[in-house]
Amino acid sequence: MITGGCLCGAIRYETAAQPVTARFCWCRLCQYIGAGNATVNVAFPTEGFIIRGAPKDYQRTADSGNRMHRRFCSECGVHLFTASDARPNLIMIRAGTLDNPNIAQPAAAIWVSKAPSYACIQEDLPRFEAQPPPIG
Repeated sequence: MITGGCLCGAIRYETAAQPVTARFCWCRLCQYIGAGNATVNVAFPTEGFIIRGAPKDYQRTADSGNRMHRRFCSECGVHLFTASDARPNLIMIRAGTLDNPNIAQPAAAIWVSKAPSYACIQEDLPRFEAQPPPIG
């Protein structure tokens, strides 16, 4: 079982599924969430994904043009999830919220065209200038 949650414990999640993929995202919205850095996002199937607690939902259109739901704890402010109306079968988990963040092994860096000049991007990872082809 893979588990995680926010800093204060008001929101917890679990899934029996294995990650579909993990990626660093350098889009401007993720830079806001990541305090100027990329976010590390781990994709899981939504089927069987259990959330306990009620995250706040901030909706916005992403650089990709997709309507995104960015969900966070209204108590401690920790960002937990991102979901896209275009891919309802997947939920993206912020790697830092996993009880075992080592399961997140990023396979690519996306939106690198938006990365700031100080960005540290692993040389051995595939890079996508913008939105890569859909997963799952």
